[in-house]
Amino acid sequence: MPHSADPIGPVRILLVEDSPEDAELTSMQLLDAGLEARFERVDSGQELAKALVDFKPDLVLSDLSMPGFSGYDALKLVRSQKPPVPFIFVSGTMGEDTAVQALRDGASDYILKDKTARLPAAAARAIRESRSERERERVEKELLRSQRLDSMAMLAAGLSHDLRNILQPLLIVPDLLAIHSDNPKIRKLGEVIAESGRRGHEMAESMLSFVRGARKAREPVSVSDLFQAVQVLLQGSLPDKVTLDLQPPAQAMVIDANYVELQQVLINLCLNGIQAMPEGGVLTLSACVSPSDTQGMACLCVRDQGTGMDEKTRKQLFTPFFTTKPDGTGLGLMSCLRIVEQYQGRIEVDSAPGQGTTFSITLPMAASPAPSPAEAAPGQGQRILLVDGDSTRQSLLCNALQSQGYAPSNAPDGAYALRAAVVDGMPDLFIIDSDFVLLPAVALVKALAQRGYRGPVILLQDPAKPFDRDALPGGVKAYLLDKPLEMGPVFHAVAQALSAGSP
Repeated sequence: MPHSADPIGPVRILLVEDSPEDAELTSMQLLDAGLEARFERVDSGQELAKALVDFKPDLVLSDLSMPGFSGYDALKLVRSQKPPVPFIFVSGTMGEDTAVQALRDGASDYILKDKTARLPAAAARAIRESRSERERERVEKELLRSQRLDSMAMLAAGLSHDLRNILQPLLIVPDLLAIHSDNPKIRKLGEVIAESGRRGHEMAESMLSFVRGARKAREPVSVSDLFQAVQVLLQGSLPDKVTLDLQPPAQAMVIDANYVELQQVLINLCLNGIQAMPEGGVLTLSACVSPSDTQGMACLCVRDQGTGMDEKTRKQLFTPFFTTKPDGTGLGLMSCLRIVEQYQGRIEVDSAPGQGTTFSITLPMAASPAPSPAEAAPGQGQRILLVDGDSTRQSLLCNALQSQGYAPSNAPDGAYALRAAVVDGMPDLFIIDSDFVLLPAVALVKALAQRGYRGPVILLQDPAKPFDRDALPGGVKAYLLDKPLEMGPVFHAVAQALSAGSP
């Protein structure tokens, strides 16, 4: 049992000492005091440098004067380690001035060889303080990392908003081209423009959803869309020697889960695969119907051509804090397992040294998405007031609604819209965007309801900041459309809102 040192668990202590007898006495005193320690002795700079790498000591005890090697040289070498190892002088020739200078140079303490009673307590304290300092540095790094992620979230939100506004015309113009032209070349050009717009919006939304999180606990997740988002997020992380082979499912495959959590799982596994291939290789992301299940189960696989793992490592993969990386936390795979299991799924690992690794994620499939609705009926001259602060989107929407047979007019903000409704009379339908400050959307709808408006309202919302339906007045039929807009869903929403159907 310990006499003077608090229990600190197993430790490794390196003795820099030219006298084997003195080293033995020091070791026995520490063991008698209750320290659970392993010891190694060196007496030269070369041996010390090697032991610091191979033995990885928790504490260094060093004599001051040794033939051909100084304790100060040992201190300088030990303090150059990252992170530094605590260092205590144990010497019989240390004066007060020398001791003070040693502490200034970075030594944790000094003990005289003829007064070693407090050595066990000093050793335990030095180890404990070193561990505390390392933990403090780790917490500070995590705090800085968290602050960087918060900053990234703010930047991603602003970037996503601006990109959506800039790319919005690429989704509306192709529909206008199709309406006004029967030329197949013009229609093909419109399809190319629309696809570019969709890909740009997917990139913006993928960045935003990844740093902010999804707005729904569970939602229908298209595996093909999920793979495309992962591909976008990995583009900047792929080394030159690593190729991403994307193999989406042959048929539509939908999982009822949290989109961002599944994204997090695949990103984590893909980054692990990239790190396992320092010499390069192919990282494969594939999906299929699980062949081992009679019920509908989706199997998502992440396969690398890296170093692989032995059986002992595979068995510990999902153990908290187990990691094979020098700077790893050991929490990534455990989080992946927790996410998958909460959706009644499982993760399996197939790996062998030198043969790469395959992670297989099996999850229940959701029902297939509903078929696309038929083309919306044209308008009959109904008056629509479009309230939108984005002049480009406002102009394009007005042109599109005119081409569909409606009579749209514009208002740049809620206050202008309210005045227009009073002067020109209430329109048949309001289409109101969420992004303006002067009498914003919810306040405008309430003001319209107070003035007797009971017609329909279409609200254009940012998916990251959805409208609260409970904040809207009960007498107004409200329909919600997510931005960015495509004209097909807009025409259907307008036709539905103007019909007798309920929202």
